[in-house]
Amino acid sequence: MKKTLGSLSRTALRRAAVTGLSAALAAAGGLAVAAPAAATPPGLSCDTGKHAVDDYTGFALCRNNGSTTQTFWVHLVCGWSPDVDGEHVTLAPGQSGQSTAHCAGLGTGIGEISVRP
Repeated sequence: MKKTLGSLSRTALRRAAVTGLSAALAAAGGLAVAAPAAATPPGLSCDTGKHAVDDYTGFALCRNNGSTTQTFWVHLVCGWSPDVDGEHVTLAPGQSGQSTAHCAGLGTGIGEISVRP
């Protein structure tokens, strides 16, 4: 079967479109990958996670192991929704406390949880 110049052009255009779309989707997928979480502030030991029944609510449960009062809060990267910060919690030495935050339901949920000083 002999191909015409027009069918070769359409085939080349289709390949270019598919390649371009694949590259765009790969790049967009790369943007959705969460960056590594920031290090826990010195003097605090923290556990972070998502709520057991709500993938849009995250928490940081921290203990102040230092010798001075410290303030911290949880920071959630929420995918397509705006990032959110939890309430600021101030801990005296030896105290424990929790900060929680909630991503908007329209987004893709929590992509990263970090503790901010």
